[in-house]
Amino acid sequence: MASEQIGYRGPTACAAAGITYRQLDYWARTGLVEPSVRPAYGSGTQRLYSFRDVVVLKIVKRFLDTGVSLQNIRTAVQHLRECGLRDLERMTLMSDGATVYECTSPDEVHALLQSGQGIFGIAVGVVWRDVESALSQLHGERIDTGETLVGHNPADELARRRNRAV
Repeated sequence: MASEQIGYRGPTACAAAGITYRQLDYWARTGLVEPSVRPAYGSGTQRLYSFRDVVVLKIVKRFLDTGVSLQNIRTAVQHLRECGLRDLERMTLMSDGATVYECTSPDEVHALLQSGQGIFGIAVGVVWRDVESALSQLHGERIDTGETLVGHNPADELARRRNRAV
């Protein structure tokens, strides 16, 4: 699991979530996905995003790419903020393009699929691992000291080996 003592600056969050800085800035200013570690306090200050924030950014991007309305995305983001980390990692989000549903069991997924509408799903655990892998190659920042960290995910042995070889 990603450390809750590490934050990520805007460019790092963008790289891991697959979004542009312009999107990140707009989403922060409109309150869609705000940085939970440190907001911008005017010109020259750096926003700092948590691991969870970056996962949510990537989920928002996927919803937008599939045509889910911003209103429904806002509702889903609010729900994601309220979920515990353990719940978040095990969650599957499904959408018919109009509504976003949380499915916590195969039966719920099956029931949605039986509706006959086109449905797409996001396994949050897969997004979680994608973000974890991407961030292990990027710079993080210790929340308490501001120290810059590179390849800081202790679960990523491959990244550690690559860093030692350089």
